[in-house]
Amino acid sequence: MPDFPRRDDYPKVPDPAFPDRMVSTKQANRPFLNYTEYRTKREAEHAAWLERKKERGERLAKGEEVGPEEPDPTEEPEVGCLGLLKFILYATVFALLAGKFITGSFLWEQQLPNFRSGSRSTNQRLFSERMLATFDGSDNAKPIYLAIDGDVYDVSPGRLTYGPGGPYHMFAGKDAARAYGTGCFSTHITHDLRGLSEDELKGVEKWKRFYANGKKYVKVGRVSHPPIDPASPIPEHCDPKKAKARRESHRRMSLRPEAS
Repeated sequence: MPDFPRRDDYPKVPDPAFPDRMVSTKQANRPFLNYTEYRTKREAEHAAWLERKKERGERLAKGEEVGPEEPDPTEEPEVGCLGLLKFILYATVFALLAGKFITGSFLWEQQLPNFRSGSRSTNQRLFSERMLATFDGSDNAKPIYLAIDGDVYDVSPGRLTYGPGGPYHMFAGKDAARAYGTGCFSTHITHDLRGLSEDELKGVEKWKRFYANGKKYVKVGRVSHPPIDPASPIPEHCDPKKAKARRESHRRMSLRPEAS
């Protein structure tokens, strides 16, 4: 049966805390002994530096030429504000480059928050058609708004698309819900959805979801439209074939006898 407690055959050295006592160099004691040795070495280096600093001061007092003052070799370097700023800068650059390499986007495919629009999202307004028309992008000091089926959105982040000269500038400052369903961008710039087919109404709903669920544009209010006169003519489709088919459909409906 092995001896218990086990015999300690490790060499012994003077205890740093009590020099008159010897202590084993076994594994459990080594971290303490190594730290004590490191601290003793640092104290000796600091004492030697103080002695050199004293000698330098004495030589200066005598008017002798001396070199630059030697820094304390035991002084721990401080990070400081400049070092912290450098670390933040390097970390930011690394994160951006990593995002570009991994996802193809510096922002890791995330969108920057739209602070300009977000600040108005909690204070939604009611617009008249005349007021909405003033946000068509012609005034650079104003955001660009458009409406679809009554809901008004800030599309300022897409100024190149919705601003003057953009491919969809015709939507700016207006509620062109009908054009979203029919694709008649020049003749259906209106909110009048009467007479649209089921597919066309689905197209309008699709675009409504695009603006409502996207992160790029923010809803800022509603537009109040005057009532549409039911007897007013329905805007004719820009496609002659569809316009003809719709006229024939309406004619057949008008000739159908009413149920008794």
